[in-house]
Amino acid sequence: MDLTDVWFAAIAVLWMGYFILEGFDFGVGALLPVLASGDTERRVMINTIGPVWDGNEVWLITVGAATFAAFPEWYATLFSGFYLPMLVILLTLIVRGVAFEYRAKRDSVRWRRGWDRCLIAGSIVPAVLWGVAFGNIVRGVELDARHDYVGSFWDLLNPYALLGGLTTLALFVTHGAIFLALKTEGEIREKAGALALKAGFVAGMLVAGFLVWSQFHGGSGVSIALGVVAVVVWALAVAAIAVGREGWAFTASAVAIGLVTVTLFAVLYPNVLPAVDPANSLTTTNAAATAKTLRIMTWVAVLFLPLVLIYQSWTYWVFRRRIGVRNIPAGH
Repeated sequence: MDLTDVWFAAIAVLWMGYFILEGFDFGVGALLPVLASGDTERRVMINTIGPVWDGNEVWLITVGAATFAAFPEWYATLFSGFYLPMLVILLTLIVRGVAFEYRAKRDSVRWRRGWDRCLIAGSIVPAVLWGVAFGNIVRGVELDARHDYVGSFWDLLNPYALLGGLTTLALFVTHGAIFLALKTEGEIREKAGALALKAGFVAGMLVAGFLVWSQFHGGSGVSIALGVVAVVVWALAVAAIAVGREGWAFTASAVAIGLVTVTLFAVLYPNVLPAVDPANSLTTTNAAATAKTLRIMTWVAVLFLPLVLIYQSWTYWVFRRRIGVRNIPAGH
């Protein structure tokens, strides 16, 4: 295995970390109008992710920087070809971040409800579009001999990619509901557990269908095995939430989301962005940076990645306790 393969695997791990951590953030935001019966309960839900959501988004910044440095041709083609959906994702993430910070800046019901809508939209839209984007990456797109995207925006809205969007939305909603059942107490915890059980069954069927369809886009024995394990682990997460074991359920759902991500990368390898004409595909070889660049990146990652993991783990440890309406002070 050379450094191009190492960095392909590293980028897969970074996406896995992003989808696991930001996934429950998206799920909590999407469930605001479903689980919260008033402003106090909405504040409880938001407070469960308040200390960690911005740290979770760092994984997206890191994976973008790693792709730019390790596979510049992949980065250039991906972000220019998928410009409109990527712009929509960026704008919704910006609005979502502003909603977290501005929601409590004015003592007005109308003000808070407006920012709540931004938070909901900023959670649902990226959750769908990331699945659509990865569906197209695995399926392959129209690239010319210069590796420029020559398709249209509507080509990206194909059935397989749309199924990918529904799958990621269902996964993140269930993941978020399990997280809420783990982090809250009282009525919110009960409602979140019940919803996670129902959403988990739907997500399981979507995951199974999406991963089976994915195998027709370059699957191998490894990707098939990973897909089967992902579905089994997801079933264990649903079983755990059914018996009230929120900790085990959250662990299993996190592992399952990670396995789904790794399965897609296993289907993709050795391509990084397949083309309809295989001769024009971007691979780990023709899209990679120079060997010197990859060596420098490897040493930087070895030195700094442990520090990031230690810091983020410490953050989760500090804010590990359950919260409920009793923790929300009266008044604004």
